[in-house]
Amino acid sequence: MMQFSSQAAPPQHTLLKPNPNNINGLFLDLSSPNNLFHNRPTRPWPGGFPTSSKALGSFNTAGCMEQLLAHCASAVEANDATLAQQLLWVLNNIAPPEGDSNQRLTSAFLRALISRASKSGSCKIFASAAGALAATASTLSDALHRFSAVELASFVDLTPWHRFGYSAANAAILEAVEGFSTIHVVDLSTTHCMQMPTLIDALSNRPEGPPILRLTAVSLTDGMQPPPLLDMSYEELGARLVNFARSRNVPMEFRVIHSSPSDGFSDVLDQLRVQQLVSDGEALVVNCQMMLHCIPEETAGTFSSSVGLTSCISLRSMFLKALRSLEPTLVTIIDEDADFTTPDVVARLRSAFNYLWIPYDTVDTFLPRGSEQRKWYEAGISWKIENVIAQEGLQRVERLESKGRWAQRMRNAGFRALGFGEEAVAEVKGMLDEHSAGWGLKRDEDDLVLTWKGHNVVFATAWVP
Repeated sequence: MMQFSSQAAPPQHTLLKPNPNNINGLFLDLSSPNNLFHNRPTRPWPGGFPTSSKALGSFNTAGCMEQLLAHCASAVEANDATLAQQLLWVLNNIAPPEGDSNQRLTSAFLRALISRASKSGSCKIFASAAGALAATASTLSDALHRFSAVELASFVDLTPWHRFGYSAANAAILEAVEGFSTIHVVDLSTTHCMQMPTLIDALSNRPEGPPILRLTAVSLTDGMQPPPLLDMSYEELGARLVNFARSRNVPMEFRVIHSSPSDGFSDVLDQLRVQQLVSDGEALVVNCQMMLHCIPEETAGTFSSSVGLTSCISLRSMFLKALRSLEPTLVTIIDEDADFTTPDVVARLRSAFNYLWIPYDTVDTFLPRGSEQRKWYEAGISWKIENVIAQEGLQRVERLESKGRWAQRMRNAGFRALGFGEEAVAEVKGMLDEHSAGWGLKRDEDDLVLTWKGHNVVFATAWVP
């Protein structure tokens, strides 16, 4: 359990409930497939366009919803407004935003598709709504709750989604830093150092006594911080962590590096190189919790060789090779086990749909309908879906890669995998016992994988030079 001593601040924002006829601010009449495009001929639906609730019920399965969304995405990309109209009408009627888990998932993808079409202008039907969209473009971001430190600590404890990575990484860190009197942890995390109180607590109980802990937190500079969002500065957060460490007799220094994934966290690497010149005998641990996938996976540049051939350099590979040159004691990579990197939006939609059903499916096991925390939780998932589908370029930060692909990158950069010991496995299993029986753990070679009903969710890997 994450620990902070202050009282939780009251919620600053509430989630806006979507209106089925007002999706993402687009005032569209979806009561009939003909009303969306008032004077356009309607293409006949294959086998007769479904108009009754009974007929629509035949589409109300996850497989059918995925197919409809994929066809809708194809129609939007092809500027086929008539087919897009028909598919939007069906999707709107079979996927209410407050329905079951599959319906809520589909509704979020529907809103993301409308947002994409409106931003790209690929379907002329959305041109008339462009002004309305611009006025409400920040609706989803406004719906995201900004957490106090106490709220966020409690929030991440609700599910193993983040706790799994915390437990696995902390176990690997504690083993790697045995015998070091000074430890420098660089925290590349989307959850704002929520892992650190548990690590500090464990370090305070070392048989040889607590080490000096230097903690460097990375704060994103480009305004694209994925949820959860924090309602305080990192300087204030750091002061609280230092006070907590003092209460555990752990001497601690805290500092913040403001950096951006868009350039491969170059500011982080530059400052670590400078520190390496003056640091002697300290253990350098780079803890990557669901942030590396924000680095664009496209090439950083193309270079011509002396024989006329060209080669491409990936920003992600550049970051890992630069990290390897620092000779860190340990690098941990924890991330979601899916692939959202394809430039093809239809393929990306299918991949995201077949992964992001999991958070919608799990939420019923730990949060009641109508609760504030559930609204915050599902707003975060909707943000991710919108980012995957509607955004492109540097704005699309949800670019997950599979565990196998990250492992290949790490090996190419000169790292070798460090397996998790039995103590780490026991720690993770003990944490999972506190949650629903649907969660599971499997060992995959040197790695640990969190599963939900047998499906891979999050992986944890540890690496050394």
